[in-house]
Amino acid sequence: MINPSLFLRRALQIDAIFSGAAALLLVFGAGFLASLLNLPEAFLRNTGLVLVVFALGVGYLASRDMMSKTAVWAVIAINAVWTIDSIVLLASGWVSPNLLGQAFIVMQAIAVGVFAELEFVGLRKSASAVTAR
Repeated sequence: MINPSLFLRRALQIDAIFSGAAALLLVFGAGFLASLLNLPEAFLRNTGLVLVVFALGVGYLASRDMMSKTAVWAVIAINAVWTIDSIVLLASGWVSPNLLGQAFIVMQAIAVGVFAELEFVGLRKSASAVTAR
């Protein structure tokens, strides 16, 4: 367990807020976004549902006085995999988004990658706060 730095706590809180906002947009706006981005509606909605769970988990973690270092690493890893998978999705040809859809995928991949990096920095700032209980 670690006593998280304020930097880590804020990075996790911001990740939870933005993930939650994206989840709501994707779940409730999937129909509109599908036609706008040329992406499958079911894919967008299901992605939003996954993000609901992720946002709730990250938000819960961010609210803890003490955090599991393993849980923080899991969030960082999930964000890193999400970033890589987003780029792989574009390269795979599994979907055929229009230019706006491609930009949407790339921009959210960049944002998620930034969250992973901020959380990693925050975790390093917390390393000196490891407690022996």
